[in-house]
Amino acid sequence: MSDSYIQKLFAERIGGENYGKSTAIYKFEKIKRAKRAALADFPGRSLIDFGIGENDEMAPEPVRQAMVAEVNKLENRGYADNGISEYQEAAARYLKRNFGVTLDPATQICHSIGSKPAYALLPTAFINPGDVTLFTVPGYPVASTWTKYLGGSVHNLPLLPENDFFPDLDGIPADVLAKAKILVINYPNSPSGKVATRAFYEKVVAFAKKNSIVVVQDAAHLPFTHGQKPLSFLEIPGAMDVGVEVHSMSKGWHMIGWRLGFVAGNPLIVKAYGDVKDNTDSGQFKATQKAAAAALDDDSLWQAAQKKYQRRMELLVAELRKLGFTLNVPEGTYFLYAKAPKGLVGGVDFENAEAASQWFIREKSVVTVPFDDVGAHLRFSVTYEAPSEADEKAYMANFASRMAGSTFRF
Repeated sequence: MSDSYIQKLFAERIGGENYGKSTAIYKFEKIKRAKRAALADFPGRSLIDFGIGENDEMAPEPVRQAMVAEVNKLENRGYADNGISEYQEAAARYLKRNFGVTLDPATQICHSIGSKPAYALLPTAFINPGDVTLFTVPGYPVASTWTKYLGGSVHNLPLLPENDFFPDLDGIPADVLAKAKILVINYPNSPSGKVATRAFYEKVVAFAKKNSIVVVQDAAHLPFTHGQKPLSFLEIPGAMDVGVEVHSMSKGWHMIGWRLGFVAGNPLIVKAYGDVKDNTDSGQFKATQKAAAAALDDDSLWQAAQKKYQRRMELLVAELRKLGFTLNVPEGTYFLYAKAPKGLVGGVDFENAEAASQWFIREKSVVTVPFDDVGAHLRFSVTYEAPSEADEKAYMANFASRMAGSTFRF
């Protein structure tokens, strides 16, 4: 069928007249295809899946029980608009209890239907055509994508091992800084696992004030800070003068798919976010927010999740070291970001991380995610399905057995 007039109407932001005609294959689609092929070629060999990027268990039972109770209450029907006080107050208590941060729940916290929409709506409040968003790469691309949708441009800040996975704020060209309105950062960082230091956050605050820039800190993995106390950006003196922190219920409380988070910090930024949000959605179901409030009030829940994923990470690091990978246990997240091998000793070469990832899937039925943004890296996630610690050890023993005899070049 020839193109209809509709083909000519698509906005340039999604490809214009060429929308849908690209033959490029997104890397996650390539992974899905390779997984299907591996299962077909080796029907008796299960996948060892380190590519999954979401929690492997349900929300804790007390949270589910709270949801059941709230879903049957008449007062929870109807639109929540920009949130309910119970959830905002629980978020404020959580921040106060764990980070010593005092916020007004009514003016400095606003819920989001998951953190992802927040990264779309915050640029909508600030970016005009020609404005710039400073964005760390590799990273979660939503704020970057929406900046471009809005007619702005993105200046990427590479996260490199030689910079300890912090952005080089001093190296940003003056002409870029003159147009920059937003700096998006993410710590604990996905995928590198780097945790922010107090000194880095202090530098970010000073940078933002000097250059009149709004800071958006993605704190989705904050509960998964390993080996040290979690540090909120909002703890830093002056942070609430310049920015907000975006939290997610998905990670620390296993509420994947419940679609709930919150934006916290500077009241004027929170208000602007809320105004844009009010013209975008009608809020998350009130029962969901009340169940999440119960989750936020129980620190043992996120602490148990943190302990679990740190334990799994230590097991994975031990096995990868045996294979020749040079790495340490990440400081945070449930992701391990490792330098990709260049090939096999006496065997095949890997042109890049994608080639290495495809080899792992095709030859060993081991799934990883390739990142070639700033050097060739593989991302391993420890969110594989294993109901008990014994199952975790068995999963890793299977991985070790599968990889036996493989000697990599780095």
